Amino acid sequence: MITTIAGIRRGNQYSPNHIGNDAAIFNLTAENLRQNGYEVKEYSETELIETDIQETVIFNMVRNTASIEKLQLLEKKGCIVINSAFGIQNCTRERMTRILLSNNIPHPQSLIVKTDEPLTESFPFLHKHCWVKRGDFHAIHREDVSYTRNMEETESILNEYALRNIKTAVINEHLKGDLVKFYGVAGSDFFYWFYPNEHSHSKFGLESINGKAQGIPFDLDKLIEICNSASTALNIDIYGGDGVVSKNGSVKIIDFNDWPSFAPCRKLAAPYIARCIMDKISTVSL
Repeated sequence: MITTIAGIRRGNQYSPNHIGNDAAIFNLTAENLRQNGYEVKEYSETELIETDIQETVIFNMVRNTASIEKLQLLEKKGCIVINSAFGIQNCTRERMTRILLSNNIPHPQSLIVKTDEPLTESFPFLHKHCWVKRGDFHAIHREDVSYTRNMEETESILNEYALRNIKTAVINEHLKGDLVKFYGVAGSDFFYWFYPNEHSHSKFGLESINGKAQGIPFDLDKLIEICNSASTALNIDIYGGDGVVSKNGSVKIIDFNDWPSFAPCRKLAAPYIARCIMDKISTVSL
């Protein structure tokens, strides 16, 4: 009978402008687990790397590469890890782009490039407004996601990435329409969405590029279906992200994240997250 669970907090450097929010959803999840009879032993990412974790069930919000690799080793040994460290790795930009596109999940036209090589003119959307994003990791600095208005600006950002030793970048076409944010927990009825401009919810302030939402009608069930497909493809149970609703009501996913802050809905989300963890435990406790 599993009664003790390890909980790994996210390192502050990986919570840009959301340190308090990330800590809050972690605390609420741990509280819900304790209310259901489990003991939660908490670790920092540094402690995870330096300590031999004895618990066989681990929930985590890690982002450090060494933390991810440590959790992957524990998964291979049979530990239950939520979110899976392999799924967390899948949410780094280049991997996420390849996985979403290969699984036919609605996503912008995208190009994966080496930052030290010149762009080719054969990709028409490069001459329009684009988003340039570091390919190797999650965004932790404002400069890791940049909006560009022409090919020259795009090349300038790529040159900066190369100087920062970022080897690859993902270039997405800019999508016009209503920007929506969403949060979900796989295998549950929990799904929450909102317009970020109406909640002043932002990491780097880039949401303003799409402007005020016009309230374009869209099929919520279809969005949930798309997110469920992305969750499965990326191997992420606790997720959030962003999409753009076009004029015709279709939605494309532009970002998908492992265990975000759930800031606007964390009190609603925490019991579902705890239940997801407990359901995973039940599969090995029977």
